[in-house]
Amino acid sequence: MTIIGQLGQTLDGRIATVTGHSRYVNGPASLTHLHRLRACVDAVLVGIGTALADDPQLNVRLTKGTNPVRIVLDPSARLTPNAKVWHQDGTRRLWLVSNIPSSLIPPGVELVVLNTPSGHIDPKDILRALHARGLRRVLIEGGAETVSRFMRAGCLDRLHLLVAPIIMGSGRPAFNLPAIQTMDEALRLHTKAYVLEDEVVYDIDLSAQRVPIDFSSTSENR
Repeated sequence: MTIIGQLGQTLDGRIATVTGHSRYVNGPASLTHLHRLRACVDAVLVGIGTALADDPQLNVRLTKGTNPVRIVLDPSARLTPNAKVWHQDGTRRLWLVSNIPSSLIPPGVELVVLNTPSGHIDPKDILRALHARGLRRVLIEGGAETVSRFMRAGCLDRLHLLVAPIIMGSGRPAFNLPAIQTMDEALRLHTKAYVLEDEVVYDIDLSAQRVPIDFSSTSENR
């Protein structure tokens, strides 16, 4: 499997204001780049925080291509049936949960129930479940907590970091990673940078941190 993360942030590393407002940190060129990324993968996954805050459509309306499978990581099954991501347009939709929803499952949505022994669904278990459903190229689009969990688990091959020429001075950080004591512990990354109008895209190679996954096992509740 090839797993790509994506985050859009300001120059000072913020993805949203202190109230969670994030529309839009990045400009039109970066949004088009994101839609091209979607068109290159089998599936796009967002966490429940992003699904609730942004109500994304997760399609490729700004570029040519096929809409990817839409996936919401929602352990507590909080997302409502009328969310835009569940819109019936012929695209496959997956709902990753740890509890059976008390509300109605939207028509055509595939429910995937995964164990949460540590209080969170392990990214490796998520990838096993997606692999079992024939999904090989996956974009982890956000938010920051979800992308950070995949980074911590060694489950990202690449990360596209889209940086806008904005300084907030406060707000929600792009990453939530373990604290380090010295600079020797910091991640030294292999990157390529590309200019998109007045923004910069960093294509970050994380393959050296990628952990092997046994796709013969799964933690799904059957």
